[in-house]
Formats: sequence, C-alpha cells, structure tokens
Amino acid sequence: MTDTTRLAAGDTAPLFTLTDQDGASVSLADYAGSKVVVYFYPAAMTPGCTKQACDFRDNLGSLASAGYQVLGVSKDTPGKLKSFQEHDAVNFPLLSDTDLDVHRAYGAWGEKNLYGKIVTGVLRSTFVIDEAGLVQLALYNVKATGHVASLRKKLGIDA
Repeated sequence: MTDTTRLAAGDTAPLFTLTDQDGASVSLADYAGSKVVVYFYPAAMTPGCTKQACDFRDNLGSLASAGYQVLGVSKDTPGKLKSFQEHDAVNFPLLSDTDLDVHRAYGAWGEKNLYGKIVTGVLRSTFVIDEAGLVQLALYNVKATGHVASLRKKLGIDA
C-alpha cells in the first residue's frame, strides 16, 4: 500500500529530476558539491505550507550564507507552483512531483493522522543533503510553524 521506507543520516540521497514552477527541469545532480535542503509539503497556497515556504524565503539569506540551497517539493502542478511563487514571493525553486515518485523515494508519502483519522498523504518532511550527496538530516512529520528556526539550530546556524 504505502511505501514506509525512511531515509536516515548517512544514506545516499535518491537522485531526481523534476519540473519547477517555470517549466524547467531541475535535478538533484545539478547541486552536486553543494549542500541542499529538500523539503516536502502537502499543498501550495494552503495556510501551513504558505507559512513554511515564507519561513524558508525569509531565512534563505542566512541558509545561503551557510552554504545551503533550498528546494521545495509538492504534488502540485508547475502552474499552481508558479502562482504560489508569485503570490508569496518565494525565492527558491518549487518542484512538481505529481506522480509522487520522489515523495516515495524519500519516504515523504504514507499514512498519517489527520484530525484523528488515518489517511494516506504527504508527510511534511525535510532532508539536508551534503556535498557528497549523502543525507545529513532526515526529519519526518515536521511542523510548518517554527520548523526553519529548529532546522537552523540543528545545522548550527545562528537564528
């Protein structure tokens, strides 16, 4: 039914190529030799996902100064991602994974408790990938609010 494979620190990050909000292909391989934060969120232009994207947006400078680039991944179409980017001035690539292959490869799709009911869907997750393509941090079921501050603390970036 659902793929429950979870990534852990030290695992090789699954490679992917997805379409961004502008219709361009973006591959994890494009970031080889760089540190990358890849985060999965349920749906563009919803309150929690907007809060999280804006939090990454507002902290992009300090993350970039520490050598990190950010990629957001959702099951939304590139058109919806473009609207999200424009509406909320998102300043990093938003990637479309409509077939959920990348979500599954990262363990970001599965069963979750939503208002007391078990449903299958996107697990809000964040992965920090190092220059060698290895997972440095694998964080599952993160909260939209306060997540970037928590991530910065885990990465040793002063908040």
